[in-house]
Amino acid sequence: MNIFIFLLLFLVSNAEEKAIVDSNLTFAEAIKGTKAPKEIIDSISLIDVYYYSFDNKLHKGQLIVTSAYKNEIIEIFQIIRDTKFPVEKAIPIVKYDWSDDKSMEDNNSSSFNYRFVANTTRLSLHSYGKAIDINPRQNPVIYENGKISPSGAKYNPKMPGTFTKESRIVKEFEKRGWRWGGNFESFKDNHHFDKK
Repeated sequence: MNIFIFLLLFLVSNAEEKAIVDSNLTFAEAIKGTKAPKEIIDSISLIDVYYYSFDNKLHKGQLIVTSAYKNEIIEIFQIIRDTKFPVEKAIPIVKYDWSDDKSMEDNNSSSFNYRFVANTTRLSLHSYGKAIDINPRQNPVIYENGKISPSGAKYNPKMPGTFTKESRIVKEFEKRGWRWGGNFESFKDNHHFDKK
């Protein structure tokens, strides 16, 4: 039995060594240039996440999330990995000059970004690492007037990497007390999950 466990651990660690690295930043590099105050910086963590991308290969990315929910995100990304739910990439948004639009256009999954909710003076839950966006191009924001963001994206529930109410990943987030933006009433933020 001990030999079996050793072999299993060896295979898992070997698989992670062979993962395609999408992001390998230090914490200092991942928060460089943020305008977040010290109390927020002290409350967030940089985590490594593993997922199969649309090339069907194992990738390693990173997310900055609130330390309070870090274990929940690690658990969910383990399920994402185990079920091979495709995630394009997960790179801290510093690589996009803190631009949510640039990150979404590149179909990047991200969490922490110290910013206001669009067209308001209210801080987004992303500012605290309490929100995460996954596959924005498969799961775009659809506004009441029909506008879609990111531009050129299409929401097709039958396509891989897309969320629906029945998706296991949506249910795993909800089981842990997170909201899915696809259930919002005034608009549909299909790539967005948050927890207050």
